[in-house]
Amino acid sequence: MLRKIPHGLYICGVKEGDEVNGYTASWVMQASFTPPLVVNCVKQDSKSHAMLKASGVFALSILGAEQKDLAQAFFKPQRRVGNKFEEVEFYLGETGCPIITDSLGYVECRVVGSVEQGDHTVFVGEVIAAGVHREGEPLLLESTGWQYGG
Repeated sequence: MLRKIPHGLYICGVKEGDEVNGYTASWVMQASFTPPLVVNCVKQDSKSHAMLKASGVFALSILGAEQKDLAQAFFKPQRRVGNKFEEVEFYLGETGCPIITDSLGYVECRVVGSVEQGDHTVFVGEVIAAGVHREGEPLLLESTGWQYGG
């Protein structure tokens, strides 16, 4: 039943110093109105986890329903594929994290709390910037035929 829980797909941009990376995130949700908080769960043995933990910031680019290939490209570990942003148009947001230009929009967060349990860390981020790039339907994990969950 865990695989039946609906999830959107996002590219989470992270940074550490001048280095940027990104990964496909699906365990994301809004957690508070005041202040605006977002929960983002990250696999603990990933390069992105280490970068996010060190910098304390992240940016979520919300993917459109037609961007399955982009989501798939960011599932691969950086150590295997190198610079995942090499062929993707992006810009650096207020946090210095990469935001995908052709996404539906984005939210940028500063980490205000975390819980390390199991094989993922739950990062709670306060939204410090957000914007809309274009209209469209969001990409949902269910529509891809992929399964990510217990």
